[in-house]
Amino acid sequence: MSDDHTDARAAWARINTTIPHSARLWDFLLGGKDNFAADREAATKMMALFPDYAEVARLQRQFLIRAVSYLAGEVGIRQFLDIGTGLPTANNTHEVAQRIAPDSRVVYVDNDPIVLVHARALLTSTEQGATTYLDADFRQPDVILQGAAEILDFTRPVAVMMLGIAGQVTDEEDPKGLIDAILDPLPSGSHLAFTDGTNVHPPLVEALRIYNQNANNTYQLRSPEQFASFFAGLDLVDPGLVPTAEWRPEPDRREKPISVTVSLAGVARKP
Repeated sequence: MSDDHTDARAAWARINTTIPHSARLWDFLLGGKDNFAADREAATKMMALFPDYAEVARLQRQFLIRAVSYLAGEVGIRQFLDIGTGLPTANNTHEVAQRIAPDSRVVYVDNDPIVLVHARALLTSTEQGATTYLDADFRQPDVILQGAAEILDFTRPVAVMMLGIAGQVTDEEDPKGLIDAILDPLPSGSHLAFTDGTNVHPPLVEALRIYNQNANNTYQLRSPEQFASFFAGLDLVDPGLVPTAEWRPEPDRREKPISVTVSLAGVARKP
């Protein structure tokens, strides 16, 4: 196993601070400090076209909290594979899961070097559970599964978290095939939690077009029909595939109203 300081130095060498990156841009939208001028400039331009962009980031984080709470609590899952985790912030997957079940085991996956730099923040865990981080790409399901198998038991159900990650691969790279490759070796009772942006809200489409002109990792919005196809072969749990803010909202919490077409979310069980 390589030295943490060596990994950190190598990761910093891979970071280009002059080009916006989605993980750092998302961090800025969520009020974080791990971003650079290029990320803030890109986010400002996007919010000029789509003022609710920061709210979309917040809604995705709230969905993560609700989905993990449901999976660890009501479903009783104790293993989580969080692909495309992004920079650590409040209420990360392991924190939510281990508050409910201290023996929960969580594997984070991301290929952004700045996330690797901050991996230590993700590696804190309860004594009963486990938390680790893989430096891998969504396009490498074999690498992800091999690394995750060191922490997770694939004979028991696993909850796979894919929040805002499918948009980072093109149709030619076959996101459905990548999702299936991750889920195929997992047993019945495993779940997929998924959310991403849609292509039917013109201001968001234009904002992403501007972002993609200069970003080193472009983002692809998709239609609701394409989203639904990602769940083929799985059983969607109530309320199905819905606007992100409408997936099991807290009864005493009113989310800020934004266009229902902006993002969709769903949780599904592998039969």
